[in-house]
Amino acid sequence: MAGGKGTAWVVPVQRSFGFDEIPVKARRQAPGLPALCAGSSNGGVDQSRQAADDVIPSPYIEEAPDNDEQSHGEDLCEPEGDPMSAFTALELCAGGGGQALGLEQAGFEHAAVVEIDEAACRTLKHNRPTWRVLNRDIRMLSGKEFRGVDLVAGGVPCPPFSIAGKQLGKMDERDLFPAALRLVEEIQPRAVMLENVRGLSTEKFAPYRAQIIEKLDDIGYAVFWQVLNSSDYGVAQLRPRFVLVALRRRIATGFSWPKPTEGRTTVADAIGDLIASRGWPGASAWRRGAQSIAPTLVGGSKKHGGPDLGPTRAKRQWMELGVDGMGVANEAPGPDFPADSRPKLTVEMVARLQGFPDDWKFQGGKTAAYRQVGNAFPPPIAAAVARSIHSVLHADRHKKAAAKAARELNLELL
Repeated sequence: MAGGKGTAWVVPVQRSFGFDEIPVKARRQAPGLPALCAGSSNGGVDQSRQAADDVIPSPYIEEAPDNDEQSHGEDLCEPEGDPMSAFTALELCAGGGGQALGLEQAGFEHAAVVEIDEAACRTLKHNRPTWRVLNRDIRMLSGKEFRGVDLVAGGVPCPPFSIAGKQLGKMDERDLFPAALRLVEEIQPRAVMLENVRGLSTEKFAPYRAQIIEKLDDIGYAVFWQVLNSSDYGVAQLRPRFVLVALRRRIATGFSWPKPTEGRTTVADAIGDLIASRGWPGASAWRRGAQSIAPTLVGGSKKHGGPDLGPTRAKRQWMELGVDGMGVANEAPGPDFPADSRPKLTVEMVARLQGFPDDWKFQGGKTAAYRQVGNAFPPPIAAAVARSIHSVLHADRHKKAAAKAARELNLELL
C-alpha cells in the first residue's frame, strides 16, 4: 500500500502480519473484552499515586495546568481559509523527540510536547528551547486546552505489544492507547498519528485493534494502519513500525502512505566517519564489513534492559556487522583499540542509526540517553508520514479558501 491512495472505509494493512483489511462498518466488539475507553481513562492506575509520581521538579520543564478552565484552545484554532498559518500538533509520549522532530521537519508547529520522563523532557527543552514541554503523564492531561489543534500524534509505549515486553497488551499498565484516544475525543483534531511496534499488527491483538478502530470510527475518523520499514525512508536499520493515521472522513480520501526513498543507507554510510573519528586503525576494514542495514535497535525500559543493543539474536547480527552489542561505549575506538576487535557503539552513533541529526543532543546519563534514542520513532519516517498528513490538510485548507473566495465574489456580483 505504500504510496497508494488510502480509502476512508477500510484499514489497509499487510496480510502477512495477520491483519486483513477490516471494513469499518462491519466490525463488532470481540466478546469478553471491555470497551477500550469505557470508564476511567487512567488504565487502572491509582490516581493519587500517579499524581504524586507525576510531579518532578525541574527548572527546565513546564508542568501542565491541573485546572481544566485554563484553556488556550481558541489561540490554537486555524484561521479559516488562511493559507499562511502553520498547522499545529500536540505530541504525546514524546520521549527523546524523534517523532516531534519529524513533525517539525514536515511543517507542523507544536502546541505542546508531553513526556513523563524528566531526562527526556530536558532533551526536548535543550534542543528546542521555544517548545512548550509538559512533564506529564498523559493519563492526567486534559484535552480541553488543546481544542483546535490540527494533529494529535504520539508514540504510545510499545512494551505492551513487544516480545521483550511480554506482549501483555491491555493488561499491561503501560498501555496508554485508552488515554490517547480519550484525548483525541476531547480535542477533536483533524488528524491523528500514532506509532507502535510491529507486534501490535499480529493476530494476537486483532480484537484490540478492532476496538481502537471502532472508537475512532465512532468519533468521526477514517482509519488507516500500515507496517512501514524505517529502512525504506533513509534510516540505517530495518525498524518496522505499525503506524496509525486517522483523518476526518470528509478529508480522508486524499490520504496516501509516503513512497519509499530510493536506495538504502547502510551502517557504514551512517556511522563510518564516527567509527574512524579517533584514529582507530581498523576503521577501513570495519567499513567494508558494515555494508548492510542494522537490526532494530532496542531501547529497553526502566523495568527491563540496560544500555545494550538488544536481545541475543540482535547481538549476533551486530557481531556480523563488526559491532560488540554487549553495551554502549563512552567514545569511539581510538588508536590503541585493536584493529581486529569489534568496537561498541556510542550514544551518538546509535542516534545516527535512528536518523537523528548530529546537533540533537540527548540529556541525562548514558543509560537514560540510550533509552531515549533506542525507543525513538526515527525522525525521517515520522517526517515522511507527517508530510502525507500535511498534504491532506493543506489541500483542504486551499479548497476552503477557494470556496470562500467564490462566495465573496458571488456576493459582490449580486
